[in-house]
Amino acid sequence: MSINLSLLPADEKNRIELDKQASFLVWKLKQAKAGPEVIDAQLSKLIDESERECFVQSIDKYKRVMGVS
Repeated sequence: MSINLSLLPADEKNRIELDKQASFLVWKLKQAKAGPEVIDAQLSKLIDESERECFVQSIDKYKRVMGVS
């Protein structure tokens, strides 16, 4: 079963994008290509509280999955 992501509502697309960004930033931390300040910088750009919460949850999820403390 395939899902066309372009048909999703804008808020759901945004959540997917935030999840992708979180995954990439945690990967950069794991590879020692960036420090924790990159996460703080991205978090400071998010104004909407629900987006911030979603981003923090994704960061926590990927830290667990990738074994980053």
